[in-house]
Amino acid sequence: MAFNPEAATRAYIDGLGPEALAKAAAYTMDGHWMILWGLLVSALVTFIIVRLKVTDRIWSALERRSVSLRTFATAAGFFLVSALISLPWGTWEEWGHERAYDRTQQPLADFLMQDAIGIVLATLFGSLFFLGVYALIRRTGRRWWLWSSGFAALAVSAMLLAAPTLIEPLFNEYKPIPDGPVRDAVLEMAQQVDIPADRIFIYDGSRQSNNFTANVSGIGSAARIAISDVALKQASLDEVRAVTGHEIGHYVLGHVWRSVLVLSGLVLVLFFLADRLYPRFARLFGSNTIDIADPRGLPVLIFVLSVLATLAMPVTNSLTRIGESEADAYSLQMVNLPDALAGALVKTAEYRYPRPHPLQEMLFYTHPSVERRVRSAMEWKATHPAAPAATPAAAANP
Repeated sequence: MAFNPEAATRAYIDGLGPEALAKAAAYTMDGHWMILWGLLVSALVTFIIVRLKVTDRIWSALERRSVSLRTFATAAGFFLVSALISLPWGTWEEWGHERAYDRTQQPLADFLMQDAIGIVLATLFGSLFFLGVYALIRRTGRRWWLWSSGFAALAVSAMLLAAPTLIEPLFNEYKPIPDGPVRDAVLEMAQQVDIPADRIFIYDGSRQSNNFTANVSGIGSAARIAISDVALKQASLDEVRAVTGHEIGHYVLGHVWRSVLVLSGLVLVLFFLADRLYPRFARLFGSNTIDIADPRGLPVLIFVLSVLATLAMPVTNSLTRIGESEADAYSLQMVNLPDALAGALVKTAEYRYPRPHPLQEMLFYTHPSVERRVRSAMEWKATHPAAPAATPAAAANP
């Protein structure tokens, strides 16, 4: 009997069982609703800060200081107060919701400690970024959005360069993969495409999440591939090869640079629209600061950008879905293990419902649906019959 990609795909997904599929659907849908609730929380936080005149008070208190210092302090005060007001929501969104669906075992105290580190970093880098934006607004006038988009591209590039060595180690421990068959297989694959052995790591992702995952981070000499210890514990050796091939695909195909380029263009559009919409939102929140050049209006500007970024999600998600599909294809071409790739993908279905409605996938999914990705692997298998074969049950349950 000829191999049937559709039937094989159905076997992989159905192999999860109705209970796991229902739980994944509920978890995923809750996550979509939390995007809307997050915007409502942001609106409430903005309203509170504007009404309490937090930024106005900071600006006035530093009246005799330089504009740069006043701008930085006003931005820092806003980011810090905003984080504290929204802390209950953030704790539920990032920890409580994950805990409710067994996606994390992280103790609350550890989460709060890491969240505090995140707040400090966001306050520092956010304040420095908007210090630059407001300086550009003062210097370039009505075309500030054009110059600021270029500044944003430089800022993102700097963050990507610094993240692997300065930021990510604050949250996780990164180590070389221990000696053994897994290390040998991964390093052999890396050598094929001239990726240095010292750019492939394992990290303690299980500290924050039970999710089966790996990633590429950084740019240039700082770029690296990191595989969560969750993935290495749950995966067979062939699945490790398939996942590593996927991440090597991101690395070799330069997806990080493409993202920087596309997102820089998107930021230009967001800043342009924010320039036009800011006065209306300022009046809506009851702010006396209707000039976008005034740093006291930062809470309103941030909210406008948040709304616009949410509306732009279909665009950004499409970008990442294209990259994920390309990385899957690269893995298949490199190691030719379609069943192993499918088995690894099915493990991610626990936190990303594998059979979404096409509209749901278009609007909210940062990755193609697991069903779509598994079908692509099975179609590859159908056209490459020499590929090593495994039963769906064996691949999904190594």
